[in-house]
Amino acid sequence: MNERLRSALVQQGITEEKLAELCSVDPKTVGRWLAGRVPHRRHRFTAAKHLRVDEVYLWPNERQRPVHLEALRSEIVEVYPNRASVPRDVWISLLLGAVKHIDVLVFSGTFFAQTNPHIARMLQERAQAGVKVRLCFGDPHGEAVAVRGREEGIGDTLAAKIRASLTYYRGLVGAPGCEVRLHDTTLYNSIFRYDDQLLVNPHIWGQPASANPLFQLRRTDGTDWCDRYTESFEAVWNTARPWAPDRQEHHQRGQD
Repeated sequence: MNERLRSALVQQGITEEKLAELCSVDPKTVGRWLAGRVPHRRHRFTAAKHLRVDEVYLWPNERQRPVHLEALRSEIVEVYPNRASVPRDVWISLLLGAVKHIDVLVFSGTFFAQTNPHIARMLQERAQAGVKVRLCFGDPHGEAVAVRGREEGIGDTLAAKIRASLTYYRGLVGAPGCEVRLHDTTLYNSIFRYDDQLLVNPHIWGQPASANPLFQLRRTDGTDWCDRYTESFEAVWNTARPWAPDRQEHHQRGQD
């Protein structure tokens, strides 16, 4: 029995059913955790966060398990010298192949629509097929965008690029299965998630994202790179605000 987990549930007043809901698992799964089974890393992270304890306290032996280099290499599908070198077919095939999740975390993501003028319709079609679509752009009025613009030496141009990029996605606002939010967070990388595959575009200081490397990853057993980037997306998403284009445009007109 995992007495530490049971004790944490009691102390926080969280039932097994509620923890299952928070972790997006079946209540029977939480029962198995209490019986001694170790959850997947992303579930350990979520459970510990809601129970307000350190993950290592609940599952002390997991951090001690060695991660073999070959296992890490198996998670890497491809490495590209820059984002511009990723073939367009890769983006399209991953989007069309997604059946559960499409998550995008960027500042402007201008290329995402400019290289595929039908992107909004395709995303809506995936949502209609049951895929959860979440797009998170930088807040053009936020401090993080202003800082990034200064670092790249382009000033207010980044904010303008975000506003231009957002126009492609007006039709997704309010569409079932689709959500668009704006974040005011320092991004260390852009993230494009398609179920268990991710395209991660690290940000190099002062350089546009398109000029920086891109890693294509696939979730595998025994490694956690994909899980860590997914957790990063969730952390930013949870602090972002819903995009309301009409209110935003009204605010902009009021500033003119």
